[in-house]
Amino acid sequence: MKRKDFLKKSILGLAATTAIPKVSNAKEEGEKVSTYDKLMEQVGFNHLPNTEIMTAKTVLHKANTRGHANHGWLNTHHSFSFANYRNPERMNFGVLRVLNDDVVSGGRGFARHPHDNMEIISIPLSGALKHEDTLGSKHVIRKGDVQVMSAGTGIYHSEKNDSSNEEVRFLQIWMFPNARNVQPRYDQINYEPADLKNNLLQILSPHQDDAGVWVHQNAWFHLGELEKDFKTTYQLKGEGTGVYAFVLEGDVTIDGQPLNKRDGFGIWNTESIDIQADSEAHILLMEVPMELG
Repeated sequence: MKRKDFLKKSILGLAATTAIPKVSNAKEEGEKVSTYDKLMEQVGFNHLPNTEIMTAKTVLHKANTRGHANHGWLNTHHSFSFANYRNPERMNFGVLRVLNDDVVSGGRGFARHPHDNMEIISIPLSGALKHEDTLGSKHVIRKGDVQVMSAGTGIYHSEKNDSSNEEVRFLQIWMFPNARNVQPRYDQINYEPADLKNNLLQILSPHQDDAGVWVHQNAWFHLGELEKDFKTTYQLKGEGTGVYAFVLEGDVTIDGQPLNKRDGFGIWNTESIDIQADSEAHILLMEVPMELG
């Protein structure tokens, strides 16, 4: 398929299949649409490894270039195309498909809705988020928690602000899995804030017996809170992987690229990345496979 035909199909597919998130009192309508199939058909050719060029490749997404929507109850920014934000050049970074920076007002949230064949990670930044699903999981997560849901063969869930008057802020992250139609599962961990100080703490991996939550994907996530002038090097763990860095707070320089609050920076075709904190900074590193499939 020619690239222009692919892009045309992607844009039309987004318009036809992706809707504004439901409010908390919305009713379920229509037949179930596969989360995996809907999002896989929209991914682009961009940000995939070039086997002929072995020098490091990068992509920069400044905070003010993200998609944005304010639904009243939900104020959200999209690093990649999602819902009504459609950008053929911002579909994915390898298997990383969704990175939403969400703020949900008191007493509101995402009504019960289905997903399948997707690894869904939630990282609260402030406030409290209440999760319920058809596995019987009922949990409230806060800053210091990391939640993962493997949708697998199919699962319904809801995510709502547990407070009636305070906002909840959290990252909503989706990855394509490396195994389809697995048994749905839920898990969460808690970390100590002190463990982030001048450290890249592993919060997610592919291994059940490793630090953090685990997922059906060859991916590793790390969080760090760095003091000004702190320097470190991150060694990539997987084969054919890249790192998407997301700056939660402050200013950092990664491999010579200055980054500010809410900037995203992807780098691949490299074995390591150098990180320097230019101020007090809070960062999330997401190492993911660059090949889709």
